[in-house]
Amino acid sequence: MSKDHHGVEDFTAEIGEIENAEHGIIATGAQAAAARESLEDYTLRFAPRSYRKWGPGVVAISALGGIAYLADFAIGANIGIANGTGNALWGILFFAVVIVLTGYPLAYYAARYNIDLDLITRGSGFGYYGSVLTNVIFASFTFIFFALEGSIMAQGLLLGLKIPLWVGYLLSSVLIIPLVIYGMNTLAKLQVWTTPLWLVMMVLPFAYLVIKHPSAIGDFFAFSGVDADGNPAGKGVSFAGTMLAAGVCLSLIAQIAEQIDYLRFMPPRTPDNTRRWWIATLTAGPGWVFFGAIKQIVGLFLAVYLIGISVDNAGIANQPVHQFVEIYQDFLPHWLALTLAVILVVISQVKINVTNAYSGSLAWTNAFTRVTKTYPGRLVFLFFNVIIAIVLMEADMFSFLNNLLNFYANCGIAWIAVVASDIAINKYLLGISPKQPEFRRGMLYNVNPVGFGSLIVAAGASILVYFNVFGDAIQPYSPLVALILAVALPPVLALATGGRYYLRRTDDGIDLPMYDEHGNPSDAKLMCCVTGIEFERPDMIASAVPGPNGEKQYISSLALSCDRSGEHVLPAQPVPSSTTDLTAVASESASAEADDDAMTADGVTKDGSAVDGP
Repeated sequence: MSKDHHGVEDFTAEIGEIENAEHGIIATGAQAAAARESLEDYTLRFAPRSYRKWGPGVVAISALGGIAYLADFAIGANIGIANGTGNALWGILFFAVVIVLTGYPLAYYAARYNIDLDLITRGSGFGYYGSVLTNVIFASFTFIFFALEGSIMAQGLLLGLKIPLWVGYLLSSVLIIPLVIYGMNTLAKLQVWTTPLWLVMMVLPFAYLVIKHPSAIGDFFAFSGVDADGNPAGKGVSFAGTMLAAGVCLSLIAQIAEQIDYLRFMPPRTPDNTRRWWIATLTAGPGWVFFGAIKQIVGLFLAVYLIGISVDNAGIANQPVHQFVEIYQDFLPHWLALTLAVILVVISQVKINVTNAYSGSLAWTNAFTRVTKTYPGRLVFLFFNVIIAIVLMEADMFSFLNNLLNFYANCGIAWIAVVASDIAINKYLLGISPKQPEFRRGMLYNVNPVGFGSLIVAAGASILVYFNVFGDAIQPYSPLVALILAVALPPVLALATGGRYYLRRTDDGIDLPMYDEHGNPSDAKLMCCVTGIEFERPDMIASAVPGPNGEKQYISSLALSCDRSGEHVLPAQPVPSSTTDLTAVASESASAEADDDAMTADGVTKDGSAVDGP
């Protein structure tokens, strides 16, 4: 039997395993709802190995299925119409480079340690409560783009079925809710099975258009933008124009957080699957931007093509449904072209908005639970996120899309770049921030000024620039201000504080190693003293409350998050500053490296501490 045939069988088997991935857990008490994995999908928690039944390929396809969104077509069209093709292309290139550089360390941490971006953010300079702010930033991303995608779907329903926009907004939102309720199990199947159809409907018609109308390529590169009346704007390539275009594109920087909501379910990395593991992580992590950039360029190309047919099309050239109707009717009857365009829009919007709704519900739940010590369940915030998106749609967000995305980009860039800087520079280059991620209550300080302070300054300064506080000349460069400050400030503040605010404790009170022989999070289980349920080692911490006979007890991270009295939280430990004794640290590191017996071949010390890097 051929290797390819084996690959197909393995892939099919992985799909089948989705059906068996749930755990039947019965619990009582305040944490009972949160313990139902099939509904809650490990909100606020490490994703345990026992649940991660998917292979790297399925996880990657599921993650990439979400980038079927058509907002990229609208974004590409908008920045090109406003700034011309030259500025748009340079802006898209700048956007792609930033996404790759900032997205790689985040994607690696998510796939390697099986935690979402909120949990990564906590231990990367923000602290236990400090990352609540970034949860709000991410949740805002999900409802903004849910509303944008829902608006596109409503435009398609209006054009194809004459359904009024306000009804289309409701339909495009309500349709998503039942698909999101069961989390990763349903989403994985939906994304895997709809992706081939989406690719055929998207790629083949565009290829036909380019082949049949080669002159459109020259028109595309010569396009210099149009004004509100459809007259040529004559925008030449400039740094300011490039940054204005890049600013709109960079509003998508938080997309990496949605990719990570899938990547956290990656299987353990072993010698047998290393190659497939890395391909899936890089492709579904920062690799999403290559698909996004191509769609933005195609969106602009189609907009220029529509405007070339008639200047009257300038008002609708940024709407994907009109773009694809024009492509299809070039070789199909109008009624069939319209039908296929509407089908494509519906498939695309369902594929991305299930991800927007899913990730938004996780983000709101994370923030709410930590602040209130109450867990209402992910489904409550699923409805909350959808309602906010409906309000935005009814407010006709399409009419002020560029301004909204430019403003949001300042906050999104600041958050993602700060976390990436802390991982790449503070963890790996300077060694100030602990390499292993930490997210558990009691192990972290409430707020770490390194990341939290960097975010406030970077986002605040760039927003002031965006609103012309420092003059019109610098206004287009607000994304660049956010990026530079977000990368530079974390190492400066980490050195200034000596790294003392990263860890409140270094000992979690559990003697079992955190990682296995390959550096993957351990699958050893411990009983939670609050819920009476077993959880895997990385999700557990010792309780400050002894058992009935004075024995040590353990508590899950989620149960500890809901501990209103704080009685289970371990006391603080004196943690030495990372910069107070650099000589001693360097000497100890050199000694450890010289001791061959202290390290296994897979990069794990005898006490179970993982030391591998990307």
